[in-house]
Amino acid sequence: MAHDHATHTTNRRKLVLVILIVAVVLIAEVIGGILTGSLALLADAGHMFSDLTGLTIALVALSIAARPATERHTYGYRRVEVLGALANGLILAAVAVSIAVTGVSRLLDPGDVEVLGAPMLVVAVIGLIANAVSMVILRSSAKTSINMRGAYLEVLGDLLGSVGVIVAAVIILLTGFVQVDAIASLVIAAGILPRAWLLLRDVWRVLNESSPPETDVELIRTHIRGAEGVIDVHDVHVWSITTGEHVFTAHVVVEPAVFSEGRAGEMLDTLSECLAEHFDVEHSTFQLEPAKHAGHEHPRHS
Repeated sequence: MAHDHATHTTNRRKLVLVILIVAVVLIAEVIGGILTGSLALLADAGHMFSDLTGLTIALVALSIAARPATERHTYGYRRVEVLGALANGLILAAVAVSIAVTGVSRLLDPGDVEVLGAPMLVVAVIGLIANAVSMVILRSSAKTSINMRGAYLEVLGDLLGSVGVIVAAVIILLTGFVQVDAIASLVIAAGILPRAWLLLRDVWRVLNESSPPETDVELIRTHIRGAEGVIDVHDVHVWSITTGEHVFTAHVVVEPAVFSEGRAGEMLDTLSECLAEHFDVEHSTFQLEPAKHAGHEHPRHS
């Protein structure tokens, strides 16, 4: 519990720091986009605005998720992290569509567009450096939390967007081809959509209580059947409360001697240690039952 509290505190500090960095760069890109006439810069600013919103949602979700379990919320509030990631994914998708529509509109009807390449380049480089720093701050936490992963992916998208703006600015400075600005905005939009899809896919897996993708359910069954005194296992369920927090339940058919010799507690310890050691499942629940009871189980149980 102390470790979880320390992790939440660290993640919260990281998010606050990144939010401050993103807010400063967002203001710089909006001002720079208006002064230079760069759609790509404004597109990246719009992307950063969505990220700022998403990061704020992630921070709020992280704070709520740190609350202890209650009688009504027996697993606590960790699932709120997943809902925060859902909001981030939807925002990313909406921003990508908006940027794409604006970019196509400018390509079809460019009008008398003037884009100032030099200041556009300066602002984009500032954004690139800020996003690189933010990624370094969030990288370690993104491996253990779907909420922090969403924040990390958003910053990664900002970094790629800054690269696109830099390339567009250099081309404008060298060739005067201002339409590359609109093209760059479309590339930024195309880069956002896959990240939104991957995040929403992970959210769906958790909310649908699917087995974690890295978990081999049949291999778990094999491990349980291999324990001394186990005859069979059925009614197996494994899902995630949030990223990295897996839950497992199963009915385990055991030999009569397990009950008659008072080894039920030992059996439960053995099975729980197996799940924790081999499959990173810390919360497991087993129902031990004699063979004759298994025949009474509902036929839909697996």
